[in-house]
Amino acid sequence: MAGKAFDRLVSIMNRLRQPDGCPWDQEQTHRSLRRYLLEETYEVLETLDNEDFSELKEELG
Repeated sequence: MAGKAFDRLVSIMNRLRQPDGCPWDQEQTHRSLRRYLLEETYEVLETLDNEDFSELKEELG
């Protein structure tokens, strides 16, 4: 099941980055996404500190 979900995610990402895909996605680089990665990481750490496991599940998708 997880493998199929991951394959679907990769397929969606590929579509978004195609020439006729999403302009925002096409502009992103590892560096431009760094900010969002840090924000999301801190949100996950906060849920762990609060032992809010239902929110942790939400944060991790």
